[in-house]
Amino acid sequence: MAEVPLYGKIEEVLASEIARGDHQPGDRLPSEDELLARFGVSRITVRRAVQNLIQRGIVEIQRGRGTFVLAPKISQELTKLTGFVEDMHSHGRKASARVVTQGIVAASKRVAEHLGISKGTRVMRIERVRLADSVPMSVDETYLPLEIGKEIVRNDLRVMPIFTLLEEKYGVPLIEAEYSLEAAAASAYVADALGIPEGAPIFRIERTSFTTKGRPVDYEMLSYRGDLIRFVTRLGRQKKGEAPQSKVSPSLRRR
Repeated sequence: MAEVPLYGKIEEVLASEIARGDHQPGDRLPSEDELLARFGVSRITVRRAVQNLIQRGIVEIQRGRGTFVLAPKISQELTKLTGFVEDMHSHGRKASARVVTQGIVAASKRVAEHLGISKGTRVMRIERVRLADSVPMSVDETYLPLEIGKEIVRNDLRVMPIFTLLEEKYGVPLIEAEYSLEAAAASAYVADALGIPEGAPIFRIERTSFTTKGRPVDYEMLSYRGDLIRFVTRLGRQKKGEAPQSKVSPSLRRR
């Protein structure tokens, strides 16, 4: 059996300390110089160990501040339509938002297709950074039909979820949604908003939510940190001879 390299041993010592609670989520790890003195190894060995912890999603570097312990990765089930606040509350996390911009724009071709409107139609665009326990988790770009969008932005979107406002304040029930999820590299803009390195892995999600009669009412482009969340689901086996069931809205089948 091959001997574990020095950086691997340091990595496991630190990972074990974090696992047993010696370093809590949000705590700053000892500095590079402190780790050098503790383990008596080269700087490159310490850096390799810390880099491996970063790749495992255990710690993160915050520019100009140091290396900090991350909360355990959230496992988010894709089995029902829920909003960010509901998702975070189910994991015991406090959800909040930072509103970046909100205003009326002309719908691009892509936005128009998802909302079932003509290109150039005026819609409400809302951009937010979503946080869990004050840690940036995602950048959300939301498009709403103008009439309901004007009502939504009258509310404090730092604390009020759009899904809750649609259903409980404005009587717009959300019935189902279409998801599209892919792995991507964080752009400079997304990386800066989430406090991660440019090019870091993210989940890019497109979600169109539908109200009654299959009418699209909310289109979102979401960028989730790949180091803090994973998505899971359960799939049933299609029986032989059984026709596949499509859940795609008629308005989207035309694309």
